[in-house]
Amino acid sequence: MIAKVDTTSRPPAPPAGEHWLPVRPRLVVASAFMLFLELALIRWTGSNIVHLSYFTNFVLLGSFLGIGLGFLRVGRATRQPFYSPVVLAILVLVVMFFPVTVNRETEGILYFTSLSTSGPPAWAILPVVFAAAALVLMGPAELVGGCFPELPRLEAYRYDLIGSLTGIAAFSLMSYAGAPPVAWGLVTACAYGALLQPRSTVRYLAFVTVPSLVVVGALAMETLTPGTLWSPYYKVKYEHASWYGTPLLNISVNGIPHQQATPADYRLKYERQYALPYERSAAAGRLDDVLIVGAGSGTDVAIALAKGAKHVDAAEIDPRLRELGGAFHPDRPYDDPRVTTHITDGRAFLEATGKKYDLILFALPDSLTLVSGASSLRLESYLFTEDALRAARAHLKPGGAFSMYNYYREQWLVDRLAATAQAAFGHKPCVDQVGAGQQAVITAGLTTDAQRCGAEWPGPRAGTPAPATDDRPFLYLHGRDIPSIYLIALGLILLVSVLAVRVVAGPFRRMRPYADLCLLGVSFLLLETKSVTGFALLFGTTWVVNAIVFAGVLVAVLAAVEVTRRFRTPPLPVMYAVLFGGLVLAAVVPNSWLLGLPVPARAVLAVAVAFLPIFAANVVFAKRFAETADPTVSFGANLLGAIVGGCLEYLALVIGYQGLLAVAGLIYLGAFALLPRAARAA
Repeated sequence: MIAKVDTTSRPPAPPAGEHWLPVRPRLVVASAFMLFLELALIRWTGSNIVHLSYFTNFVLLGSFLGIGLGFLRVGRATRQPFYSPVVLAILVLVVMFFPVTVNRETEGILYFTSLSTSGPPAWAILPVVFAAAALVLMGPAELVGGCFPELPRLEAYRYDLIGSLTGIAAFSLMSYAGAPPVAWGLVTACAYGALLQPRSTVRYLAFVTVPSLVVVGALAMETLTPGTLWSPYYKVKYEHASWYGTPLLNISVNGIPHQQATPADYRLKYERQYALPYERSAAAGRLDDVLIVGAGSGTDVAIALAKGAKHVDAAEIDPRLRELGGAFHPDRPYDDPRVTTHITDGRAFLEATGKKYDLILFALPDSLTLVSGASSLRLESYLFTEDALRAARAHLKPGGAFSMYNYYREQWLVDRLAATAQAAFGHKPCVDQVGAGQQAVITAGLTTDAQRCGAEWPGPRAGTPAPATDDRPFLYLHGRDIPSIYLIALGLILLVSVLAVRVVAGPFRRMRPYADLCLLGVSFLLLETKSVTGFALLFGTTWVVNAIVFAGVLVAVLAAVEVTRRFRTPPLPVMYAVLFGGLVLAAVVPNSWLLGLPVPARAVLAVAVAFLPIFAANVVFAKRFAETADPTVSFGANLLGAIVGGCLEYLALVIGYQGLLAVAGLIYLGAFALLPRAARAA
């Protein structure tokens, strides 16, 4: 007979405090604030520190460390965490008034940024931002952790999850509305004011009110800067200019020049690469349907119209860039009735549409940020794989052609993309290199008769990397390894984490009984990363998909908690068997098969495959957590394990995202081996 874990008995509660909020709503508010602040930090620091948008995972890891330390401080500290608003105010002031730019030069990986960027190396500045994020998040986590001893284990976890979902929903709604940072600062100030309750009015003013006003004031200054917009991905700045009488709109994102809205005739006259896709395509004389991925502010759309396109589908992932093009582009291409706009990820549009085109153009769709929650996946990563170019080929009409152009900077990158086109189309493409900076145009017809090359491409040079794939979509990574910039920064982060845990929590023996919970945290982060990247491939790398996936993970965790609280669940060995079965299922169902299904069926099966192991893993965690003697230390150990999991995400650079499932499975085996004998027999 299966024994039901008793989760209804209340542990001894600490003496009642003087907080004006009862424990349950306080726990929900504190948890919501913790998630909201984490997302806001990732978003804001990436917009203001050049190149940090390529390392958002480091802010996430810092947040995990801070949250874990906050839980471990519960019971060891008597004062409220006034340090959190103070550190946040210092971080905001330093970033705004003493800007840090990270040198773009690094080994083995490319970043598309301003060539004039300079500053300290990334391995030096990333741990600093990591430590600041940890200190800021440690405060709200301490407030959350302080509520846990006052409630039964799983009830506290339940309210923590409800608060986390609330925080994600609030930040997502503000992103949808285009809320600027001052709005995030106001939410943060109100949360600090509501949750921190010092006994001294002077202390409250000095450590809560003044830092909160500093944060709101600094963010208000940034918000009121003329020509500044906030998209769900970037801080967008624009300015009107002219060049010998030609009107221009210069657009930068996250401090980096990104686009320039100019008349079509100007581009065609002075920059040959914009005309070459039409010269190399045999279908240029009958452009009934054109697809432009990365339509941006509209210049490429204007050129397609100027070349006689009868209809243009313009796919652009960033709504603010599209709005700027609609409002200010000199040619007003988005007002033309021949143009249909799609605010979505280009790969997702290709996988969802049944339409075919005479010309498909990837128009400089390089991004300046990563998909949140994934260590190395950029917004455009799934556009430049061999699988993506095969999808483009499948959407060409007879005689149609595919083309892409950019400033590639490295010859091996030009050769790699040309080789990718050759593998996808079955013949050599046209490769034109023009101007300086390795500008190149790569055009491939559906057949060789559908392309008009100026000269035959000689093929890739020796040492050119193989085409990127959907499982390992790292176009700008030259080798099959982890670049030294990541290894150094991750090593420093792990060192700082170990020292911080020892200083804050005391001897590690406090967490020794919960080693299996720590490993559960490691594996869960790998599962979450696999889910984020998988859904990004299946449904797009948009912020909406990302938010839904994170919310879905929390819903799966909440469902596991509710099932464990309300029903008799199988013993832990059985649940581990279900977990391993879910991992095997996720490993054997390829994304390529799911992509071939209609979107509704794809969604249902993708959710089932991705969330079965997540659900099973969290039933394991909930059952184990309900039996722990110290809820805050055990929960903190689990969160600290997430830091190691976040570091192990970078193994995907070597083994691919599918390989992360095998790593997660091995770590879950370790967690099962460390399971206490009593818990295994219960």
